[in-house]
Amino acid sequence: MVAGESSGDLLASRLLSGLRPRLPDARLHGIGGPHMAEHGFISDWPMDKLTVRGLFEVIPRYREIKGIQNALRDQLLAERPAVFIGVDYGGFNLGLEQQLRESGIPTMHFIGPQIWAWRGGRIKKIARAVSHMLVIFPFEEEIYRKAGVPVTYVGHPLAEVIPMEPDQAAARVALGLQQDTRVVAILPGSRMSELKYNTASFLGAARLLKQREPRLQFVAPMAGDKQRAYFEQLIAENNCADLDILIVNGQSHGAMAAADAVLVASGTASLEVALYKKPMVIAYKMMRASYEIMRHMNYQPWVGLPNILAREFVVPELLQDAATPQALADALWQQLDDPAHLQRLRQRFTDMHHSLLRDTANVSAQAVCALLDRRQTTRFAQGA
Repeated sequence: MVAGESSGDLLASRLLSGLRPRLPDARLHGIGGPHMAEHGFISDWPMDKLTVRGLFEVIPRYREIKGIQNALRDQLLAERPAVFIGVDYGGFNLGLEQQLRESGIPTMHFIGPQIWAWRGGRIKKIARAVSHMLVIFPFEEEIYRKAGVPVTYVGHPLAEVIPMEPDQAAARVALGLQQDTRVVAILPGSRMSELKYNTASFLGAARLLKQREPRLQFVAPMAGDKQRAYFEQLIAENNCADLDILIVNGQSHGAMAAADAVLVASGTASLEVALYKKPMVIAYKMMRASYEIMRHMNYQPWVGLPNILAREFVVPELLQDAATPQALADALWQQLDDPAHLQRLRQRFTDMHHSLLRDTANVSAQAVCALLDRRQTTRFAQGA
């Protein structure tokens, strides 16, 4: 298995929680993170070696990442595993999957690449690379079936992890936040590049919000010590120490549960916020050249997952030059200050939560085992 970033590590761990009881003696290895390790997964390379985002941001790391891909490929071709499972991270995993499948090793891909958002032509490559696709959004099944790719809708693992009715008061107690003042969670991203491009605008928005409501509290969960240290450095560089932002390691779900509203970078975190039924503003910045290329590749109007699932702008999206501190602050204030809108949004997000809720661990594990059974039957029939 290969997961290239923290969200993939969390999602893969749900699959492993269903797979490990069925295959208690299986050797599970590749590249993964701490959540996968809880199920006996052995990471042959540190997962953070792969964590990078953006078309141009990957260039300085290309040789290192390609070297890891080639070394893992050679290892797996020699080992002949029963199955390879790529978890998201399509730029790395799909190329590896194609080489493995061509050599006769079954391949699965957990979480289909967002071909419905951009790069629709990738489905031809997916059909060559993937023996079976596991998808987490209901509308994806038809897309892959039409392309001739075997597919199983497994639900979104986060829909099981996140409670249908979050306990805001308990989350505030756990984080040491006051109960009688409003809280804004700041999530500029888990990657260093996301912190680099998003943090200044997010902090500027926080300052403007604090001017409107001086008692406002801020909480910022960081993915790890490295991200926390960089975020603290950016706070100092932007002269924002007086905002008194509570910075916590991990605990992103606790921060979302505690919040009245969230300023969040586009990505899986925006869906997590929706499952916590919180109003949000989705924002994203990246290297200019990367943004221009990706903007022209996009063929639908939404970037944030809650809006994609709703097929409309249920929450604001502010991207690149539009993501100014003033614009972010104004948009978030509107989200905070309209009780009727908050009630409608809560109901929309509750309906979304129900649509994504399945027994993901068991459904995905069953699909893996079915693929292994088919492989065993084929080998037996061939006299292998």
